[in-house]
Amino acid sequence: MNQTLIIVPTYNERENFPRMAEKLLSLPVALDVLVVDDNSPDGTGKLADEMAAKHPQIKVLHRTEKNGLGRAYIAGFKWALAHGYEFIFEIDCDFSHDPNEIPAFLKAAENADLVLGSRYKGGIRIMNWPLSRLILSRFAGIYVNYVTGMPISDPTGGYKCFRRAALQSINLDEVRANGYSFQIEMTHRLWRQGFTVAEVPIIFTERTEGQSKMAGGIINEAFWMVWWLWLQNGMRRSPRARVASPRKNP
Repeated sequence: MNQTLIIVPTYNERENFPRMAEKLLSLPVALDVLVVDDNSPDGTGKLADEMAAKHPQIKVLHRTEKNGLGRAYIAGFKWALAHGYEFIFEIDCDFSHDPNEIPAFLKAAENADLVLGSRYKGGIRIMNWPLSRLILSRFAGIYVNYVTGMPISDPTGGYKCFRRAALQSINLDEVRANGYSFQIEMTHRLWRQGFTVAEVPIIFTERTEGQSKMAGGIINEAFWMVWWLWLQNGMRRSPRARVASPRKNP
């Protein structure tokens, strides 16, 4: 078994998944891929099973219904921890996250408990977004920082690498968020415990195949979630305590 697991949540990603799997398996990094499929009507789950039969690095976790990105990742995290992986990634299946960045994440993870791919660190690197979407994203980052004090340039980004010990420190059954605020909550839970969070610059490219999952309810959830996180942290805008990170490198 490899030490690195790439979790790829899917719902109607039949057009994208074969290309994504091929790219991931061709990287100069030893890794496994976990597909978390939410019973895709287009047959993504069945296709993933067929590819897993040919490639032992591909694993498939089937869920019975589509009930949110956060729940899909929680299921993937539990599977990853149960199977002993050390580096656990989140990545979108639509190539908005470039798989070629994975070696840079792993390098950064040598000295961090959580590595975030930032679209805004050192400048704006987003392709094919309308101005309205860009403004919303940038406002969200400023809003999260203002309410929680968490000094992250891109808290809603979904390209991440967790160290095993960091994920183990979170009671995954208590994670409340499910949409894009899931990304904020996971990062905040680690940051407020004093875990080391690093950001690496990435280029984000809007999907060209399939349909975006953005919706109004997701935005509303994120708006209120940050206040709940602030309250959870005792109305502090800084970590409660610094932990001695149990990182160990392979």
